[in-house]
Amino acid sequence: MKTITTTDQNEIEEIIRECSYCSVAMVDQEGNPYVVPMNFAYKDGVIYMHSGPEGRKSEIIAHNPAVCISFCKGHELVYQSRQIACSYSMKSRSVMCVGKVQLIEDLEEKRSALDFFMKQYTDNPCGYADPSLRNVRVWAVKVEEMSCKSFGLRPSEIR
Repeated sequence: MKTITTTDQNEIEEIIRECSYCSVAMVDQEGNPYVVPMNFAYKDGVIYMHSGPEGRKSEIIAHNPAVCISFCKGHELVYQSRQIACSYSMKSRSVMCVGKVQLIEDLEEKRSALDFFMKQYTDNPCGYADPSLRNVRVWAVKVEEMSCKSFGLRPSEIR
């Protein structure tokens, strides 16, 4: 079992769609890393997320909008031999995306992004009051770089 790099865009997007959250890494003004799990939606090369109007995430992206976003699914312990430590691995698939956060300010654009976002998690119709829309930060990250790897899978297990 080895690490396999995947370049098929449909396969990569399927992994993203099957994840219920992503981990977002950013760097603050002092150069300290900060990673936070976030809900998301993905469409046409753009990752949408949302946050409150204040807080550490908002402060960081105001000064440095560059982010790295990780999606991972699987996490099953596998091994080739019970007695050989180096034969153990975690069977999983991951996607890494790099881009810059752009905040969506227009209320109708926010509403549209949040509609798509909500479809990621529920089939229930959702609405948003204008005061709520004004009080939420909607992030759009256009993916500049994307990579995908599978760990601990045999080539036959990858579509």
